[in-house]
Amino acid sequence: MQRPKHRIVEGLTYISPLLLLDLTLIKKYAGVSVQDMVLSGNYDISSVTKTIHGTFLAPTLHNFTLSSPLQTHRALPVAPPTSRELALQLVTSLFIYDTLFFGFHLMLHHPKLASIHSPHHNHREINPQITNQLDIFERLGLVLLANFSLNIIGSHVLTRTIFVLIFVWLLVDIHSGLDLEWGYDKILPKGWASGSKRHSMHHRVGNKYYAPFFNWWDDAYEWVCKKEVKKEVRRVVVDST
Repeated sequence: MQRPKHRIVEGLTYISPLLLLDLTLIKKYAGVSVQDMVLSGNYDISSVTKTIHGTFLAPTLHNFTLSSPLQTHRALPVAPPTSRELALQLVTSLFIYDTLFFGFHLMLHHPKLASIHSPHHNHREINPQITNQLDIFERLGLVLLANFSLNIIGSHVLTRTIFVLIFVWLLVDIHSGLDLEWGYDKILPKGWASGSKRHSMHHRVGNKYYAPFFNWWDDAYEWVCKKEVKKEVRRVVVDST
């Protein structure tokens, strides 16, 4: 593991593309009117309400002027979420992210894309710093998938804030290399969560356990693979007789 002072460049590399997006795109949160979004982006409300959409699927650049050179204002929802909404949004967004990243991660292990993912597996022993040892493409993919998982269900800003804390904790946990008694995989029902032990196995063998947090997609993928192997064995037996 490197000392923190040796990771300054890595930190800047990690922050730069995210900061660029944060300071140039209008933030579009659920529960906020298009008019408020337009005003936060330094636009004249009378001229653009028909061309700027409130959905996050249609990104909008900030209107850069000398008086407003960067997108620093946020149009936030007035009403807070209920505790039930907060809990449901957190659980749902984490499940969506786990699903999306399973597919993204599996794709990165394809031989044609392996060079993108190889920096993350370039280590002797897994440790927390491996969490951030990513190619810029994979780094952006990780963040954009997390952002999509929150936006697609209209998560409240408060949900997003708490999500980031849980998200970072889970990522560091699975890369810690420590099978702790208080790990989240011990808190959830047995068989639900992957945890550091299973993710460490992925870093050792590289051909299974692609989902970051939960086991469902990995278990389904393993079941499909075993079924395909059995089918291939039967075909070989039939062909040889």
